[in-house]
Amino acid sequence: MKRRSLIILSVFMFMASAIVAQEARITLRAPAEVGVGQQFAVTYEVNARPTDFKTPTFNNFNFLGGPSQSSSSSTQIINGNVTRSMSISYTYYLSASAEGTFTIPKATCRVDGRVVESNTAQIKVVKASDSQQQRSQGQGRYRQQVQQQDQPTQIDDNTLFVKISANKTNVYQGEEIIITYRIYTQVNISQYQIDKLPINKGFWTEDLGDDNTGVQQYEETINGKRYLVGEIRKAALFPQESGLLTIEPLQLEVLAQLPSQRRRTGSIFDLFDDAFFNTHQSVKKTLVSNSLKINVKPLPTPPDNFTGGVGNFSLSAKVDTDKIKANEALTYSLTVTGTGNLMLIDDIDVKFPEVFEVYDPKVVPNIKHSAGGVSGSKTFEWILIPRSQGNYKIPEATLVFFNPKTKSYETKKTQSFNIRVDKGDANAMTAYSSKSDVKLLNSDINYIMTGNPKLTQAKDSFFNTLLFWILLVLPMLLAVAVVVYGRKLQESRKDIGSMKLRKATSLAKKRLRRAEAYLTQNDDEKFYIEIYQAIWGYISDKFTIPLSSLSTETVQECLETKNVDASIVEKILKTLGDVNFARFAPGDSSTKKQGIYEQALQMILDIEKQLK
Repeated sequence: MKRRSLIILSVFMFMASAIVAQEARITLRAPAEVGVGQQFAVTYEVNARPTDFKTPTFNNFNFLGGPSQSSSSSTQIINGNVTRSMSISYTYYLSASAEGTFTIPKATCRVDGRVVESNTAQIKVVKASDSQQQRSQGQGRYRQQVQQQDQPTQIDDNTLFVKISANKTNVYQGEEIIITYRIYTQVNISQYQIDKLPINKGFWTEDLGDDNTGVQQYEETINGKRYLVGEIRKAALFPQESGLLTIEPLQLEVLAQLPSQRRRTGSIFDLFDDAFFNTHQSVKKTLVSNSLKINVKPLPTPPDNFTGGVGNFSLSAKVDTDKIKANEALTYSLTVTGTGNLMLIDDIDVKFPEVFEVYDPKVVPNIKHSAGGVSGSKTFEWILIPRSQGNYKIPEATLVFFNPKTKSYETKKTQSFNIRVDKGDANAMTAYSSKSDVKLLNSDINYIMTGNPKLTQAKDSFFNTLLFWILLVLPMLLAVAVVVYGRKLQESRKDIGSMKLRKATSLAKKRLRRAEAYLTQNDDEKFYIEIYQAIWGYISDKFTIPLSSLSTETVQECLETKNVDASIVEKILKTLGDVNFARFAPGDSSTKKQGIYEQALQMILDIEKQLK
């Protein structure tokens, strides 16, 4: 007996090692001609084990049911070569409702990570004859009997449902809330698809998902029933207004695999009424989660230098050198580190010495998204150019933020820096892209003229002529004009809002160019970050709205105040919604991303055109 078992085991091992691989394909089988009202079957047969089978949409036909799933396999040994084949079939039941020629669409699935597509089929629908009508009625009765004998178990709301939960429901404005979307199921789920992401008004949303970790799964018992739980999405929400806010429900489609329940007939075929032999049917179900109410308390009266930060942060500063020559550049950096709404912390005000020419800061975000929330750092880098020698002091920088744990405002300060500026080259100028180029005209001593110069006697005296007085007064007028222009330039630099307004369009287009480069490189994460920052940064600068106060409502209110055309306002709000949705919709095609890019660019052009 043991010897026979070893022989059988050896044969199966030999068969498994000698299997000939087949090229995966999907074959569509459908009738060429049917009558109006006739019921018929369409079958997609896959010659391998598929994953992520996409149910096609049958336009121009009445969908009666399906798919009914069945599988088969066979093994052949010819001249020592072992060939194994298998097939899995998905059958859909349809009926024709109108005459004409229609197309049965292709289906897609994945086999070993590769996308496989089926063929399409043309069906001609003709007028039903009497015999066809009788046949159709007979088929309907037969189909009814089959459905009675092969009816899947119904899925009730206690067997399969989706639920939203939050780590806290009573928070301050700007405080981070982590919400989790979970599926609870007692049946097998072959796939799910989020149909509509909720647009949570009054919240800034950051997705915490990680495509590399997949769906977190575990078991949980509720009211004595055991469920398999899958965490399908996590997000961090930051309320931008106070009051009772609502987290909207999530809607998704799931495809559950249910074993068919056969009715026992008392025949020999009842022996096959076993889970191993039973076919499975795919049942599609729409799930809608619960909603959540969040009580958002307003922040206490903030101090004047509050930058909008809510969380727990630290602040550090550094300079790349403390000894420099006049007209040379140094870099001053401020880094905010911690957890909370880092992305909403705007420019930090630093009082630089007046003799320093200050350029707009470069912002370098390093924000991380994990299951625990949003954390990381945000760095502001200033380019400074001292224009005269001496010893100067860059004072300490201050960051004021609200800490929800202590329920109070906290202040973090950096150290000050003493900068020694030595005498430099008066003609030296450092050129940067954010300033106009300065052109210097250098001249040398002219050569001494040789030969016999031609001398003429001056006829009239230049002194006390009109040209003399013009040349005498002109330098003084120019000096006054330079002083006035310099004061206006300093005033305009102090007006940060007007500077942002002038640079809003150029900065947005610059970010869109970076987004276009990431689109070419197929870097989805950086592409959507640049698109998102371009749109919201442009609107923040153009309408002088702090990032911490931005929402679709404030944008709509500003556009209507500026008398922007209603159709343009609707188009802009749609673009904001599409971009916000696209950030959390994984697997977008390059065509869709190109459309998002063109929508964002067109939105900026529309606003510019309306505000001229």
